[in-house]
Amino acid sequence: MKDANLAVLPRTWREAAARRREGSWSRVARVTAPYLYLVPMVVLVGVFLLYPALDTIWVSFTRWDGINAPTFNGLHNYLQFGSDPAFSTAFVNTLYWVAGIMLLQVGAGLLLAVVINASPLGGLFKRIIYLPHTISGAAIGVLWFAIYIPGQGMLNSALRFVHLGSLQHNWLTDPPINTFAMILAGIWQGMGPTMILFLVGLQHLPRDPLDAARMDGASALQMFWYVTLPLLRPMTVVVVAISLINSFKVFDIVWVMTQGGPYRSSETLAVTMYRESFVSSDFGYGASVAVLLTAIVFVISVPYIRSMFARVEAN
Repeated sequence: MKDANLAVLPRTWREAAARRREGSWSRVARVTAPYLYLVPMVVLVGVFLLYPALDTIWVSFTRWDGINAPTFNGLHNYLQFGSDPAFSTAFVNTLYWVAGIMLLQVGAGLLLAVVINASPLGGLFKRIIYLPHTISGAAIGVLWFAIYIPGQGMLNSALRFVHLGSLQHNWLTDPPINTFAMILAGIWQGMGPTMILFLVGLQHLPRDPLDAARMDGASALQMFWYVTLPLLRPMTVVVVAISLINSFKVFDIVWVMTQGGPYRSSETLAVTMYRESFVSSDFGYGASVAVLLTAIVFVISVPYIRSMFARVEAN
């Protein structure tokens, strides 16, 4: 009997050790399994986002024509900004775009959302206003080029038709009017998503503060300014952030309508980046413009988003 027990014990120890090993592997599997699902995303982000970004930063410190090996030239590309009049013009035009998008597109989108939210025909108007956003930026450029083109353009023809021929203008050749004209085209295209986002925010507002303000006798303007607008702050933060980023990277409309001309007078920073890289084959200078543009967007947008959401949470 004693010998039989001794014969069983080693097998029991082996089984217990095997169970302990299996338990250890199962615990490791439970811990590591969630991270394994992240591997494809990490690889994609690393290959298609982080590596190109780091490579662009490196190229911005070099002189490279895209064929020969890059030559390191330090901060030369960045110091060139101060002596390049085309860059200065592009920077000012980009600020025009930012101001126009932030003031007119965001403001018009909010106004349209308020009107459509209270209109029985809101569904129809919403589809009509959103329709331009379904068209590509290149197509928008072609369409508005036909509107602005001198001579037989639709806008000048309409002005002559209503006997306002004195208001005719070369809309795409005289700076900075050409930039303002293209900003209107960009606003027409981007107003739809802005309106939709504000409309979503309006439709999900809590009813109690609105009903309380209405019972206290607040006018429609007072309700909007003191109740609706503060309640819309979280959505406003999102809309302003998206509009800000889009206004800095505008390219397609400008390139299709004027290619930054005449004489680079309507370029934006995104157009300058493209021209220097793929037209002039100065990839180092083009990369430095890209890095600067990214840094500007990051420095402006990130603190804004953090501060605004902090205020929302505090309230």
